[in-house]
Amino acid sequence: MLARALEQAGISTTSISLVREHTEKVKPPRALFVPFPFGMAFGRPDDPELQHRVLRAALDLLAELAGPVLRDFPAELEPGDQPAAPPQASGITASDHIPDDVAMETMQMRRYHERWLEKNSGRTHLGLTGIPATRFRGLVRFLEGFADGQDVDMVERPPDVPLPNFIRYCADDLKALYFEGHLVTKPTAGGEEIARWFWGETAAGRLLRRVRDRLDASSDPRWKAAAFGIAR
Repeated sequence: MLARALEQAGISTTSISLVREHTEKVKPPRALFVPFPFGMAFGRPDDPELQHRVLRAALDLLAELAGPVLRDFPAELEPGDQPAAPPQASGITASDHIPDDVAMETMQMRRYHERWLEKNSGRTHLGLTGIPATRFRGLVRFLEGFADGQDVDMVERPPDVPLPNFIRYCADDLKALYFEGHLVTKPTAGGEEIARWFWGETAAGRLLRRVRDRLDASSDPRWKAAAFGIAR
């Protein structure tokens, strides 16, 4: 929708698609489909040559005067060049020795996350909820109450943000804290290793599975959509 509005104002747009089927239905003016997993729209990390190829291919679409245009990147890409998609929660078996106290575990991960911030000049994916990591104990209690079937909410939820959307933001912030904190202890960890650790060995991963289950059990399509995003 934003691309169409810009085009109507005389500004040409281009975009990158990670889900070809959705792009075929939405029909943006120009889109480049890339065969990479979510979070890697420009390809694998630390591969500037590949990332520049993706960027150039997307910008080359601006030469198309009329659309919709959907191109694949690129025809000559070898399957082995594609970064592997991390496994989803549904494909990972949880350990029998997961800690019980999510809040305590989160406090421990927060210390690692503080080191991440120091190491990366404050850059982080955390922040969708606007709740600082120092107050994540309350965020965890909120998610636990929801998973238990309680009628819960947080004062930090903006009035224009539906509850399932805010729950998704909470889950994404919690995952950001854990993923970035884990990279402090294992800087070379890849997506698969991090996913197997989070969904298979952490109390937070187990909690988000329970949150997903309650959302998915609803007949409301908005709740089901949030469930898909929290833990596939």
